[in-house]
Amino acid sequence: MNASEFSFKHLDAHTHTHFPAYDADRDVVIERARSEGIGMIQIGSSLKTSKDAVVLAEKNSDCMWACVGLHPIHTGDSFHDENEGVEESETFDVEEFERIAANKKVVGIGECGLDYFHLKNEEDKIVQKEVFIRHISLAHKLKKPLMIHCRDAYGDLIQILQSKKHLLNSRPGVIHFFCGTTDGARELLNLGFYFTFGGAITYPMRKGGTDYEEVIKMIPIEKIFCETDAPYVAPVPYRGKRNEPIYVLEVEKKIAEIKGVSQEGVASQVLKNAKEVFGI
Repeated sequence: MNASEFSFKHLDAHTHTHFPAYDADRDVVIERARSEGIGMIQIGSSLKTSKDAVVLAEKNSDCMWACVGLHPIHTGDSFHDENEGVEESETFDVEEFERIAANKKVVGIGECGLDYFHLKNEEDKIVQKEVFIRHISLAHKLKKPLMIHCRDAYGDLIQILQSKKHLLNSRPGVIHFFCGTTDGARELLNLGFYFTFGGAITYPMRKGGTDYEEVIKMIPIEKIFCETDAPYVAPVPYRGKRNEPIYVLEVEKKIAEIKGVSQEGVASQVLKNAKEVFGI
């Protein structure tokens, strides 16, 4: 399909098809999504993967954009995943991230935030918080939205965002893969944030886990995005397989079911939200 033929009908707001998990068939995976009119935002998780996200977005400029940032798990001694290809922690080089964020394909700063799930020592929390605040400042300076990752840390995340409210843009950004409570979602809504949901919403509710139906019913559709977080967390009926952007259609279907609207209505609203937040 030529760029002139591409019709942008859906959006995978958070994906990682620049990761090594797709080295063997990346172009095929991207073409599957493109053939269904799916636009994709490639999300960086380190300096290298952020640069890779921008390169891939430039190569597929008809259907792709990028966000650049340092994932909280890479700010200290933490979990590393072979699908991602990041093997060491790194210091947040704000000058270098600012340089690559100047690229016209970069529509956001992140993924950044807090992740206590893989935490190995309490000192790492301090570093994560400091690096997150530096991302907030960079997003404010560049007038770009944040792409926020949070796991087992919503209390601290909300406290930081409230304390730095003066640095948040009018549309401050997106809480990616939200897995908190309805109360937490309300506090983030009050700060102006949007939310992405992925394959986990198609799974049976886990004891003690997020009640996605309750959360999604509460959040206005005008504040919702669909994502895959590919290669992770593939939705039903692909659960257990490598995820990919075309599966965002299953997420749309589930949100439509929960909201009692059509899938086309969800897809259309997501594109309106993308124009507001990312300018795409």
